[in-house]
Amino acid sequence: MKLKTIISVVSLALLIAFCTRQRVNYEITREELQEHINYLASELLKGRLTGSAGDSLAAYYIRDRLKNYGLKPLFDEGFQRFEIIVSVEPGKNNFLKIRDKEFTSGEDFLPASFSDNGSLKAEVVFAGYGFNINTGSIKRNDYSGIDVKGKWVMVLRDIPDAGNPSDEMVALSSDRSKVLMAKDLGAAGVILVSGEAFDKDDVLEPLTVTDSPAGIPVIRVKRNIADIILENSGHNISSLEKKLSESGKIVSFATGTEISAGTEIIKHKGITRNVVMVLPGEDPALKEEYIIVGAHFDHLGSGGKNSSSRMPDTVAVHYGADDNASGVAMLIELAGKLAGTKGSHKRSIVFVAFTGEEKGLLGSKYFTENPPVELAKINAMINLDMVGRLKETRSMQVGGTGTAQNLEEKISYLVDTNFIKPVYTPEGSGPSDHSSFYAKNIPVLFFTTGAHIDYHTPGDTPDKINYEGMISVSDYIFRIDSLLACDTPRLAFREAGPANNISRMPGRRGVTLGIMPDITGSVKNGLRADLVTPGKPADLGGMKKGDIITAINGKPVSNIEDYMFRLSQLKRGDAITVEVLRDGKKIELLIQL
Repeated sequence: MKLKTIISVVSLALLIAFCTRQRVNYEITREELQEHINYLASELLKGRLTGSAGDSLAAYYIRDRLKNYGLKPLFDEGFQRFEIIVSVEPGKNNFLKIRDKEFTSGEDFLPASFSDNGSLKAEVVFAGYGFNINTGSIKRNDYSGIDVKGKWVMVLRDIPDAGNPSDEMVALSSDRSKVLMAKDLGAAGVILVSGEAFDKDDVLEPLTVTDSPAGIPVIRVKRNIADIILENSGHNISSLEKKLSESGKIVSFATGTEISAGTEIIKHKGITRNVVMVLPGEDPALKEEYIIVGAHFDHLGSGGKNSSSRMPDTVAVHYGADDNASGVAMLIELAGKLAGTKGSHKRSIVFVAFTGEEKGLLGSKYFTENPPVELAKINAMINLDMVGRLKETRSMQVGGTGTAQNLEEKISYLVDTNFIKPVYTPEGSGPSDHSSFYAKNIPVLFFTTGAHIDYHTPGDTPDKINYEGMISVSDYIFRIDSLLACDTPRLAFREAGPANNISRMPGRRGVTLGIMPDITGSVKNGLRADLVTPGKPADLGGMKKGDIITAINGKPVSNIEDYMFRLSQLKRGDAITVEVLRDGKKIELLIQL
């Protein structure tokens, strides 16, 4: 065979192979689900941490697969880009000077992650463990007999007698809670130090991006540095820790030592993105109405401390095959089946892969605050989160069935109980992206096959996915998607269940106002109530959806951390004042807890 003929044959074979690979299969298959999950939960993407390279690779992969099914971008290139803080580091203006001796940032001290940038020259006052508690069975004031106004306050971290903690003390034992208490009492800066019982190795933890500033400078010092500050008082950290561990012991005093210190944290911002593609509706009269199908594609990266990993001492890729590569794989395949099934979607269907869910619903909050379509034209939002581990019982949780009239009745007719057994719950809020839509009065449905022992660990790998189960779940959700996209009457929204969207916040306990707070920090110097639950204290006290809480009992609330701290100081039965901004006007509410 001539060389020219050989080249032609090979070229034709390659062209046929390429066209075969590009041929679109609109059916949902095990092979395609597995292909998506294997890629998204691969070593290459390194856990898809929001703002990372793996996050970007996942976004491009999802966009390209949706584009291959004929979907159109709703934003430039199919991406809704927004800015986040991706990393933080100590700046050059961190300094600590004691009696003309300068100490080294990173070795002797570090700013706390939630420190404000600033400097202060003032005397140091020691305030024990920094508690001021007068709730329940505990009455303890480590600030009795001392004046902290305008001064540095040094406090020990954790709690005394750690083997027998009280609930009230544990609830107020975080570093941030102690700093906010000192700030309320007039302190201008706080020094945190670890006793041996709390941290034998006396480690200076690295900065994290999870905290908003507390409003004053905060530094972490090594024990030997704290002892230098305490020299004039005749005390040291070891002896103070022992005294304070004795029952009911309070040790607080002015150290007589003045220090000069400054803090600077540099925040590096980056761009991340939601993937937003639309399948245009087939009906000219209904195509300007929409169904949203969403799933988050971010995960925990390599985990570690200050992540939400359930193995925080293990730094390793958290693959997130079920959480939530499974939801994204199902989203892609549902898009393909709906695109390839004539008559399945009179309304337009917007497919959104959200980033930042693990960091507090960042992507879905940004989407609902900056929507590409009118929110009033969205008939429903369907959220897929952890849908890859259908168990032998074949049970699957379906939340949000109470968020529209007759919604559970509508969708229960569509299920084949030979393959899956839905467990319906009415609540519209929860720790996933549908909450952002529920807060905007949009009916929602939330699908999950439930948690498992590998949740938020490196063990959540593709080999543990139940692919046949995913096909059964996909078939049911396809029928629901099609019904909601084609049923002529619009769904009628209604509130359903407690509006609680802070279940990702650690250590929550005690009283509640009955609101769903905005945890993303989109409001500065306040906390917006995205939802107010009917019949709960906030509602009975006159709070409205959209009110911005600025103070509780006259003490400022600037963010979610301040809000949680204020609540931790209250008890059931208290009558409190809550200052809110409503349409730019300041209103004071009296609320009975």
